[in-house]
Amino acid sequence: MKQYDAIVIGSGQAGTPLSKKLAESGLKTAIIEKRFAGGTCVNDGCSPTKAMIASAKAAWVARNSSKLGISAAHVQIDFKKIRGRKDEIVKSMRTNLEKGFRETDNLEVIYGEARFSGEKKIMVSLKNGGSEEISADLIFINTGLSPVIPDIPGVDDIDYLTSTSMLDMEEVPEHLLILGSGYIGLEFGQMFSRFGSKVTIIEPSERIMKHEDEDVATEITAILGEENIEILTNSEVTAFTKSRQKIIAKIKKHDQEHSCEYSHVLIATGRKPNTDKLNLEATGVAMDDKGFITVNNSLETSAKGIYALGDVKGGLAFTHISYDDYRVVSANVIDKKKLTISGRQQPYCMFIDPQLGRIGMTEQEAIEKGLEIDVYMIRNDSVARSIETGDTRGMMKAVVEKKTGKLLGAAVLAEQGGEVVTILELAIMGDVTFEKLRDGIFAHPTYAESLNNLFMSKPQ
Repeated sequence: MKQYDAIVIGSGQAGTPLSKKLAESGLKTAIIEKRFAGGTCVNDGCSPTKAMIASAKAAWVARNSSKLGISAAHVQIDFKKIRGRKDEIVKSMRTNLEKGFRETDNLEVIYGEARFSGEKKIMVSLKNGGSEEISADLIFINTGLSPVIPDIPGVDDIDYLTSTSMLDMEEVPEHLLILGSGYIGLEFGQMFSRFGSKVTIIEPSERIMKHEDEDVATEITAILGEENIEILTNSEVTAFTKSRQKIIAKIKKHDQEHSCEYSHVLIATGRKPNTDKLNLEATGVAMDDKGFITVNNSLETSAKGIYALGDVKGGLAFTHISYDDYRVVSANVIDKKKLTISGRQQPYCMFIDPQLGRIGMTEQEAIEKGLEIDVYMIRNDSVARSIETGDTRGMMKAVVEKKTGKLLGAAVLAEQGGEVVTILELAIMGDVTFEKLRDGIFAHPTYAESLNNLFMSKPQ
């Protein structure tokens, strides 16, 4: 058995920098990767999807430029080139990560699938054949998530797509059915609609995005509707059948059922932790009833010296959260600090167009907590920068604690919404009140300047 000081399982956005930091600190370190360096974000998540979304946005801008005095009515989609650009970006990022591994002393990369064989012992089924057993006192699990495939009759008889296989499509679907209206469903739906697909999205709940405020979800529904994206709420697929080159889905809405024909089906109904093959019982690592690894506020598991980072531990599944997990764990393990994840900010951005940038509490969460709040909201058709650029879709909204004037949360559904909401996150971090933002001097004409108007509006 080969002995290391530290083993990292998974080379995602926590595992990669952590493995290098451990090795650079003098620890003999191994990082085990089942697929490709970089994990989901680099290979079939953030980077490739946002590259393709950029192409879709360019098509939308071209088609909607006449009001700006620019005629570009006939937009030609070169999907092969779009996919090729995406592949080059992924290849470049992956290559740079592999180069970084090679150039790091004390770090060994092992390509294969990890499975605990005993207490702090790992058997690796090597990618090139054979197996190898290794051990270390410090172990870090960063194995991420994978798509959940619902148990629908006939689903195994169709060639359904997931967020991973969708990126390898060689053609634009004629009619794409998407199960689920979360980040993956909405981002892919709008993207392929702009590439020329007819898109239908199925959502079992009464509205999309039930974790967001209803007015924000309603606004997004309207924006997608303007692009002829069909959203069927209170609906579910009860069966699939295959008919020649088409897929027939039986859809139930309330007590009525109908069947419709589609060329492709994307399943985006959720993701599950990649823990089922780790055999965590062998090393004493506890999981919850959904298979997520349970951790304390320092990200240590129930087994001393074993940590879980990123999506596999549950909570918000975002790259920046995974990276912050790395920051916390490396500071504690290497620098002997006592950092925790308790109370940290958890911003996120959904890359539909316009973007939805989010930080902190929603209005509905604040009400559920019984807080006394003021809610400020403006539509983007009153934002100078939005009017000037010709894109007034969306809204900005902030939740403020009535007594202190401090921000509790915000949603910015706008062009560059992810950037604008970052200003509000900094305000939360620095205990900056809404009055200071209202009276602040921001460069004109910028989207940030709209924060003056937002907090000058009358609370709802």
